[in-house]
Amino acid sequence: MAGAVYDDLILHISPDKFFLESLSSTQSVLVIDRITYEIVLQANNGQIPAVASRKPIAGLLGIISLISGPYLLVITRKARLGQLAGAEVWRVVETEIISYARAEHHLTPSQLEANRKYVAMVQQVLSTPYFYFSYSLDLSHSRQRLDSLRSSEFSSQSLLGRSEQRFVWNLHLLQPIASNPQLHRYALPVIHGFVSINAVTIAGSRLTWSIVSRRSTQRAGTRLFVRGGNTLGHVANFVETEQLVEAGGSTASFVQTRGSIPLYWQQRPDLRYKPPPSLEAGVGDHRECFSRHLEEQARLYGQQVIVNLVDQKGAEGRLESRLRTVAREVDNRNVIYEPFDFHAECSKMRWDRLSILLNRLAPHQEQFGYFLQEREGAFLLRQSGVFRTNCINCLDRTNVEVEKIGRASCRERV
Repeated sequence: MAGAVYDDLILHISPDKFFLESLSSTQSVLVIDRITYEIVLQANNGQIPAVASRKPIAGLLGIISLISGPYLLVITRKARLGQLAGAEVWRVVETEIISYARAEHHLTPSQLEANRKYVAMVQQVLSTPYFYFSYSLDLSHSRQRLDSLRSSEFSSQSLLGRSEQRFVWNLHLLQPIASNPQLHRYALPVIHGFVSINAVTIAGSRLTWSIVSRRSTQRAGTRLFVRGGNTLGHVANFVETEQLVEAGGSTASFVQTRGSIPLYWQQRPDLRYKPPPSLEAGVGDHRECFSRHLEEQARLYGQQVIVNLVDQKGAEGRLESRLRTVAREVDNRNVIYEPFDFHAECSKMRWDRLSILLNRLAPHQEQFGYFLQEREGAFLLRQSGVFRTNCINCLDRTNVEVEKIGRASCRERV
């Protein structure tokens, strides 16, 4: 398949070089010099020394530079999740961090300690079970986005070259390889988020129902420390969630998004269990942050319905009030603001009251529709807008509402 990444790599490690060899394409070998850091593709003429250790790897995540020098990041074990669009999808299970340097004698004691902490931090991140990839499928793209980009030129590009860079978690790690297209078959794009693929039978008909959530890299950071938007219009915790139903060769796709409130605000951690969020002063005009974010979202997804689930009193209420005001002042015709005080409306386990919000959203859901593609590749329907849901963390309250909207869409498609 054009642009596919090698799925059968062997990593050979010698004292001065790394060699990456594909078992299905033995004519060439990727050579990484551990001394000069040079990366070249060479004809495989038996240059791999007999003393080199040999290990199969599931893919190359990239290269990271720490205090002691560069490190090679490789996937050593993977788990199969199933098939999407006829392509195998995998989850990263185990990784390995391999130092270019053979020893650490060049480091001072303080550098050595700092380097070990950084290595441990990288290992901790890579040990989380939320990294996914495919050797042949553009997992960073929704099906509608793939269809809109479809062309002979696009199809001829590598998997890395045609990826949606917002959602390629290891894009920076692959930069030493990305600059040379000849090396792209060794570069494995990975997304961070969640993937579930489920083969089911309903009324005698077999279908595959899947969810792919892609977390953006554009304003990354941990809970509490990174909130709201920045001057580029990027927001924290932005995730694109796509529901897919594949049956009889046809594919239906429905996309929702979530992301932090697109204003300048913060929630600095302190000794309190739940530090109050507050608007930031002196960063910039909230209308500018809001406009840049929503204009980009409308360009990417069409009309936007902001479903804001935060409290409408207290510290959260001050955020809601400002967002309501900014949305009214900006007056973007592609943006509809729908506030819903989740905690007040659904207090004492009154989950049935979510129907109030769902009834308000129903006309928009009918208008937006979903993407539908036939077996032959021609599309029958396109999704014209998305629900952009948020609470404070874009987690619990957001998850409940995204599930409700998704369930309604799934019933319609099935």
